[in-house]
Amino acid sequence: MASILCIETSTTNCSIALSVNGSVAVLIEDNSKQFSHAERLHTFIEQVLTEAKISKSSLDAIAVSKGPGSYTGLRIGVSSAKGLCFALDVPLISISTLESLALQVKPKKGMIVPMLDARRMEVYSAVFSSEGNQIRETQAEILDENSYAQYLQEGPVLFLGSGVEKFESICQHKNASFFSEKLPSASQMAALAEAKYKISDIENVAYFEPYYLKDFLATVSKK
Repeated sequence: MASILCIETSTTNCSIALSVNGSVAVLIEDNSKQFSHAERLHTFIEQVLTEAKISKSSLDAIAVSKGPGSYTGLRIGVSSAKGLCFALDVPLISISTLESLALQVKPKKGMIVPMLDARRMEVYSAVFSSEGNQIRETQAEILDENSYAQYLQEGPVLFLGSGVEKFESICQHKNASFFSEKLPSASQMAALAEAKYKISDIENVAYFEPYYLKDFLATVSKK
């Protein structure tokens, strides 16, 4: 029975969960719309372990949401996860942010498109079947009214995530459903992390980097 600490910081949702044998034992998260991960992440980790009555030394692995998503958020999450792995001498497991986000919905048929907000009319997205199988790779793409037309013509498509509002404003297709309030959460990482742990699908802690998908562009503060 594996005890895995799951860390999700790819968006404004700072989310920590303890997975025990693939199920969520404790979950603490906060989506205050502000990137407060640097201040709250380690506090949340301690709270999760305290509530679960488990010590850090009892953890079998650390799982982290690898991206795509916020450059700063991913960097904070991955740095913390790697630090814990080095300190505890436990393996690092990386989880696709979009794959775990897609698990928040369970349509009986059709397809699922998790999408995260990028710049302007751009999103990071992938396409999954209703059974959870990925049928199109992760991409950074600029949205227009014809985006995802081939999938919408085939049947129902459920769009979810922080990038949904952009597409909902330009998509009028009858087969499209939108869930903009959904954000990646550590709660969906548990089963994915357990599955990877069982087959030793782990990362090289020294060399692992987040899946940024695009180069980081610094901007000048307007303050």
